[in-house]
Amino acid sequence: MKEHLNKLSNQVIGAAIEVHRELGAGLLEKTYEVSLLHELGLQGISSERQVSLPINYKGLVVPEAYRIDLLVDNSLVVEIKTVANLEPIHSAQLLTYLRMSGNHLGLLINFHNLKLADGLKRLVHNFPS
Repeated sequence: MKEHLNKLSNQVIGAAIEVHRELGAGLLEKTYEVSLLHELGLQGISSERQVSLPINYKGLVVPEAYRIDLLVDNSLVVEIKTVANLEPIHSAQLLTYLRMSGNHLGLLINFHNLKLADGLKRLVHNFPS
């Protein structure tokens, strides 16, 4: 599983770089989200956009409590941003999504950078050894 997740994250990063190379910086988050979904599909990688998931709070089920921007191969969470700088709250959000969804690896991708590598962050939660 570990090797699969690492390979998958590298493929998603490559696809995100391709999207950024084609579109550049300065567009809306949704534009990059839809474009990355399309690029992943072109590469034969299954993914879903705006995956809505419930949470259980002390016996209360809260439907559609949060939305994952992209869920890749049902195992990698991708959170897309278009902000001047990634802040600690963005990492906290992705870590919460990983914990709540039971996934172990996530990518935080900020398309607002001139060089996409400056806007990439890889986060893990209980990563398999």
